[in-house]
Amino acid sequence: MSTADQPSLSHFDESGSSRMVDVSEKAVSKRMARAEAFVRMEPSTLKMIQDRSLSKGDVLEVARLAGIMATKQTQHLIPLCHSLGLDAVKIDFTPCGPDQIRIEVQCTNHGRTGVEMEAMTGASVAALTIYDMCKAVDRWMSIGPIQLLEKTGGKSGHVVRASMAHEPKAEGINILK
Repeated sequence: MSTADQPSLSHFDESGSSRMVDVSEKAVSKRMARAEAFVRMEPSTLKMIQDRSLSKGDVLEVARLAGIMATKQTQHLIPLCHSLGLDAVKIDFTPCGPDQIRIEVQCTNHGRTGVEMEAMTGASVAALTIYDMCKAVDRWMSIGPIQLLEKTGGKSGHVVRASMAHEPKAEGINILK
């Protein structure tokens, strides 16, 4: 791909100065983004989380609330993000094997710009909350990857991460590589 074919970094103007992208002329559309994060831990830690036997309380419910709160604070954490009103946030936790939890965050809104950063911020903070609540019993937990899975709305339409595209490519869906 030549330099002329590559998309430009929209958060910089022609002189290289930082800027908040002007979305005032974009059409409002329904937007959705899904992101995931993983927390790897000792199997005994995962069992304690599942049994709700940690002294700090229900780890996953606290992490869910922290993740939801974080999605609503993204504009304060990521300098050039727009202030967005979210219509819905959903956070799910799935054990993956004996030593890992998968966190999935889905954000939706009707707006002029997407909610990818909100979904990824929610997943990140939920993962950090799990770490914080469990570090007394498992200091060596690890977090990652944190990644966008899917987005809809706007000029790029429906985009799905290649590893999530289990079915043949449907018309109008772009695959992220």
